[in-house]
Amino acid sequence: MQEKPVLKVENLRKKFGPGCSHCLDNPKGFKINRCPVCGTVWACKDISFEVYPGEILGVVGESGSGKSTMMKCLYFDQDVDGGVGVISDYKSSNIFEENSQKKRYIRNNLMGMVYQNPLLGLRLDYTSIGNIAEKLIAAGDRNVGRMTERGKELLTHVEIPLTRMKEFPKNFSGGMQQRVQISKALANNPPILLLDEVTTGLDLSVQAKVLDLIKTIQRDLGIAMIVVSHDLGVIRMLADRTIVMLQGEIIEEGLTDQILDDPQHYYTQQLVHSLL
Repeated sequence: MQEKPVLKVENLRKKFGPGCSHCLDNPKGFKINRCPVCGTVWACKDISFEVYPGEILGVVGESGSGKSTMMKCLYFDQDVDGGVGVISDYKSSNIFEENSQKKRYIRNNLMGMVYQNPLLGLRLDYTSIGNIAEKLIAAGDRNVGRMTERGKELLTHVEIPLTRMKEFPKNFSGGMQQRVQISKALANNPPILLLDEVTTGLDLSVQAKVLDLIKTIQRDLGIAMIVVSHDLGVIRMLADRTIVMLQGEIIEEGLTDQILDDPQHYYTQQLVHSLL
């Protein structure tokens, strides 16, 4: 593993509410994620982590722990209230402070996002190959022939028959929609891929195919990934390292096998034992 992380995040904060003197200075000063004085909800309380090239970082925690909010902040779907983000080989001391134009560049060239709900990541009124072309156009490509070839290459990679490349994703099964979404996220060879609960709601056989695809992408392309899941089986299969979130905080982190086989924090112990 290389020493230089592809993504480094320090003290990421995200709140829903005005905040007050009681919570703004120290959001970790209370155990729950809601300020007992002003009622502000702190979805992310000074979250810090690193992801290295070719590594899959797993993120687990119960509903409301801040996992998905953290992912939306990383992809600029939501503004942060504090923190520093640095992407290697991109000259910025803090991606969260960039202007909207530079954030669009990062979204379109340096990151790919796969949402739990494919409707958030796909345009259902575009064909499958049209969805990939949209991502390529957003990054500045205008060559129709090149975009067509890239689209075919990606759809083949995620096992979508080329005979269906001009079909609309609304005609596809949930698993196929997720695979189209993954192909779109990979369009510009981003060094970072964000995956938020991508197997939720899928049949077990379909889940297995999507997970196998993710491992293949990691092996063949060497992309760094952050994978959010409430399913510890998914995390065990995919993640090299894992962070555990509770009430907007990271309460435990380490190698995935270490976290799942010998959890130290009482909450992680409960999480693991609930599945035994």
